[in-house]
Order: sequence, then C-alpha cells, then structure tokens
Amino acid sequence: MATASKKKTKVSQSLKQAEFSFLAPEAQGVSIGGSFNQWNPSSDPLKRNEKGIWKISLPLSPGQYEYRFFVDGEWQDDPKCPTHIENPFGTLNCVRIVE
Repeated sequence: MATASKKKTKVSQSLKQAEFSFLAPEAQGVSIGGSFNQWNPSSDPLKRNEKGIWKISLPLSPGQYEYRFFVDGEWQDDPKCPTHIENPFGTLNCVRIVE
C-alpha cells in the first residue's frame, strides 16, 4: 500500500502548471482543446478577467503538446505562440513544450 502512495506522489510532482491566455474582450466564451484533453473544447474553459484576457492553468507532464483556442464556436490560433505544426485539416496547431 505504501508503494502505491509513493508512486502517486512521484507522478503529481512531475506535473507542471502550464499557463495559457487569450485576449478576446468581446468573446462570450473561450476554451482550449489540444493533445492534452483529446481536443475536447468542453473540457477546459478559460476564465475572463476585467481586461478581457481569458486564462487557464493546466497541470501537464513534461512533453510537447499541440493546442488551439476555441472562441465562440471557432478554432483560433494563439497569437503569442511562436511554434506551429501542420494538422490534418490544413491549418496549424500551436505547440507548447512543458519542461
């Protein structure tokens, strides 16, 4: 029983908080979909602050993740993301590396 507890602790220690934000003061809803949540835009809604910046912090293991924002029903790129990779739909996914 103690061994299982140690494994669980080790796993949780390897998670890093990855911050994502998107400026969209006029948006009604912003969420994020990516390889970390099976591209489900319902899984991780962002919260808007008073300046119209939508934010979320996700616990992710170190690695490379593809993602896009889902803004009022449409997929959009992260304008602050410098790295992109082509997806099967003819558009680009943003890439985030968690170290």
